[in-house]
This record gives sequence, structure tokens and C-alpha cells, in this order.
Amino acid sequence: MSVVSQVLLQADDELRYPSAGELKNLAEFFQTGEQRTRIAGILAEGEKRIVEKASKQLWQKRPDFISPGGNAYGDRQRALCLRDYGWYMRLVTYGVLAGDKDPIESIGLVGAREMYSSLGVPVPGMVEAIRCLKEASLALLSEEDGEETGPYFDFIIQSMS
Repeated sequence: MSVVSQVLLQADDELRYPSAGELKNLAEFFQTGEQRTRIAGILAEGEKRIVEKASKQLWQKRPDFISPGGNAYGDRQRALCLRDYGWYMRLVTYGVLAGDKDPIESIGLVGAREMYSSLGVPVPGMVEAIRCLKEASLALLSEEDGEETGPYFDFIIQSMS
């Protein structure tokens, strides 16, 4: 849910106008809109490069993942991993655009840990993959944009750890 929707629903639930503090938060949200949109565009345009760079980094750190018996062994399994990495990239852009971690949690993290466990995918490996995605993504962003984006990756990492 967007910041705007949250403010409006809370005010409506309490039968009042938005408070001065809520209006200030909305103004700050609107002021950062251009930055959030720019970041989302950079990440979306760079998704393929980010995923490739992050996966190469992960396979170097954890060659057992792509070795016989590893969860990313073989073309099909590797493709499924890369698909998931792209999905996490989209989740990060959703959070950045919304200026909130709620879309990440509601769209993508509810049950993710349990799903990976039931499929026999090592959750610590997914956490390491998200760290690699974060590093590859931040390399494309300015320091200021990276400071805005990093916490969304950290939220996923923390939620899956």
C-alpha cells in the first residue's frame, strides 16, 4: 500500500483530516518521487546485467551450487535460480517506488522461506544471492541512490535469514 493510501485510510478510519505530520510525510514522499522513479528505471534496465554479475559472483563464492548435486546444477536449475533473482530485483523496485517495504513483504516474502525449504533450496544460499544482487545493483547507482536502495535489499536479507 502506498504512503498516500496509508495516510488516507488511517485518517478516514479515524474520521479526520490528515494531520500536519502526515501531510509533511506526504510532501517528503513526493519530493523523493523523481529519485525513486530514476532508481527503479536503472534497476529495471540493468536487471539482466545485475543478475548475470551477481550470479557469477555467487557461483565463484559457492561453486558447490553449480556442481553435480547442487541446487543450480544444470541449465534448467540454473535458469530457475536466475528467474528468482530477477523476481527479487522486481520486489526491490516495488519497494523503492512505494517508498515502503510493505510491497516486498506482502508480494514476495510471505512464505518464501518455507517455500525454499520445502523445495530443498538452501535458504542461506538465497540470502547470499540477495547480497550479491545488492552489490551488483549498488554498483550501477550513485552513492545517494544506493543509500536509498540498500535498505530494501537488507529487508529481504533480514527476512530470509
